[in-house]
Amino acid sequence: MNIVIIDDDKLVAVSLKTILESTGNINVLAIGSSGEEAVELYPVHKPDVMLMDIRMKGMSGLEAGEKILASDRSAKILYLTTFSDDEYIVKALCIGAKGYILKQDFEGIAPALETVMKGQSVFGGQVASKLPELMQNKGCFDFESYDIGDKEQEIITLVAKGLSNKEIASRLFLSEGTVRNYISSILEKLTLRDRTQLAVFYYTNIE
Repeated sequence: MNIVIIDDDKLVAVSLKTILESTGNINVLAIGSSGEEAVELYPVHKPDVMLMDIRMKGMSGLEAGEKILASDRSAKILYLTTFSDDEYIVKALCIGAKGYILKQDFEGIAPALETVMKGQSVFGGQVASKLPELMQNKGCFDFESYDIGDKEQEIITLVAKGLSNKEIASRLFLSEGTVRNYISSILEKLTLRDRTQLAVFYYTNIE
């Protein structure tokens, strides 16, 4: 597994590199010390996982992660921090990070990287216990950044609830052709293939 480590404490970054590479399964391609460096290093190395601190001088890890994910939605970012601040956790989830673990869970870092590498999300024990409460009614998906308006949001919801094009058209006083056009546009904007993926997207990101 190839990773990039970003931490403004260079001693911590070097220590992490030494410890993680000693497992024999992890190769550290590069080390950075700021959010700006993270944004620069990601497209150069395209790591399997980017292990990144949150609070750094200048651009934060969250800001860097947001920029990276805006350019590559498949990027896997695992945040490693000493702060279990609720606001940070929610923001990390909202931008699409794959995990958020505390530096205190030192022995869990390598297994967490392996989990993220497999496409799963991972959160340290202290963080995981907070998730249900934190994510309740957060509605953190940013529709505006995808140019999705209110009418399209309504249609996404109705598709997810299992309504047909005809039923959606009746509910929203539109023609079936218009509904089909809306759905095609929504799928294109969200880079999804079909109605099923759209429903999964809804329950994963919105409901």
